[in-house]
Formats: sequence, C-alpha cells, structure tokens
Amino acid sequence: MSDKIEGYLGITKEKKKSRMPAKLDFYQSATGVVLALFIAFHLIFESSILIGRDAMMWMTKMFELDFIIEGGTPVFITLLAMFIFTVFIIHAGLAMRKFPSSYREYMRFIESAKNLKHPDTDLWFLQIITGFIMFFIGSVHLYIIMTQPGNVGPYLSSDRIYSDMMWPGYLVLMVSVVIHASVGVYRLIIKWGWLDFDNPKANRAKNRKIIKIVAIFYLIIGALSLMSYMKIGYEHRDHYGERYTGEHK
Repeated sequence: MSDKIEGYLGITKEKKKSRMPAKLDFYQSATGVVLALFIAFHLIFESSILIGRDAMMWMTKMFELDFIIEGGTPVFITLLAMFIFTVFIIHAGLAMRKFPSSYREYMRFIESAKNLKHPDTDLWFLQIITGFIMFFIGSVHLYIIMTQPGNVGPYLSSDRIYSDMMWPGYLVLMVSVVIHASVGVYRLIIKWGWLDFDNPKANRAKNRKIIKIVAIFYLIIGALSLMSYMKIGYEHRDHYGERYTGEHK
C-alpha cells in the first residue's frame, strides 16, 4: 500500500528519528573541547616570554622535539598547526549549521533575544561574532605558523608582531579566542550537565563566575605577553630577522 493511499485511509507510520543531529552536536562539542584545551595551554606557553627570552626559546625547542631529535626540527610545529587547523575547520563547519542563514532568520533571532532577555542567549550571539573573527584572523595565523614554522622564537616572533605590524590582529584574535573559548566551555557545561550535582541552578551561577575569572586571567596574561613581544620587537627593530641564540639578553 502506497504512502498516499495510507494517508487517505488515516493510516500513519511511525518514522524513525534521525540520530545525526545529536551526533553532529557531539562532534561539535568534542572539537570545541580540543580547541579550548589547546588555547588554554597555548596562551600559557606563549606567556613564557614573561619569564625571559631563554624560557620562550626553550619552549619553542620543546615543540620542535629537541629532547628527542638533537637540535629539533620545525616540521613538528607545522604538523601541530595542521592538526589544529583541521579541528578548527571541522568545528567551524559544525557550528555554522546553527547560525542564522538569512537576514530574516537573523532578525527573528534578534527579536527573540530582546523578548527573552536571557544572558545565555546573549552569550550564544557573542560566540557567533567572535567565531567569525576567529575564522578569518585565526586562519591567517595558523597559515603563517604552518608555512613558516622556523620563524618562531623570542626575536622572530617579536619581529612579526612589532615590525610586521601584526599586533592589532593578534590583539583582536587573543580577545576573541579567550571570550569564545570561555563562553563555549560554559555552554558545554550547561548543555551536557557537567558539574550540575544536586543543585543545577546554583552551580550554574557558580560556573559562570568561575569561567569569568578564568577568562580575565587569560586576557591578562595574553595582554602582558603581547606587550612583552612588542617591547622586544621595538628593541630589536634594527636587527630585524636575526635569530635568538641566547647570547643577547
């Protein structure tokens, strides 16, 4: 019996619901966690410049696997950047399926947000904005690291930030990344019920405060690190392109 005839007779079939949306949500969450962890450690590693140029150089060599291969090789930095870029593109693609796809949908969202006046809805919109910023500036940054892995170090990184005038982009990227990752982690905690325990409503407020504190911490160390790189770049401007050897303090 055809579906059309069954419809006329009032016979209905129970359609099996697709699990694909749930799977895509899980993949989006998983890639988001990977990127959030990477950002958390990346900003800490970058802040090694606050300890000194030798500390930053040691960190660079560690990522070049100097402790396994004598002298290390920048190819491992390229491979890491390629992996993160792949995860980044997958995460962006999965997230974009939930973005307003037309002006009409966008206006509906704005109207709904005004009526709801819910802070979590505002946070989701903030993620959309920071996500777009990250997609463009973050892609450029990762491309530079993938194609120029050997140009990482106290002097070369500082030259890129100061002499090549990359600091405005890095400043916007740093702020966007910290905000996007912080909001993302908070929304994952709420979405999957992590840390709910016996009082979800009270713990949600606590989690929001903790996330804010963590975000402020990373914004501070990110800003201080960027200023440190700019200071070194300014002092090193007459020796642009010179590599750090540990001889110059």
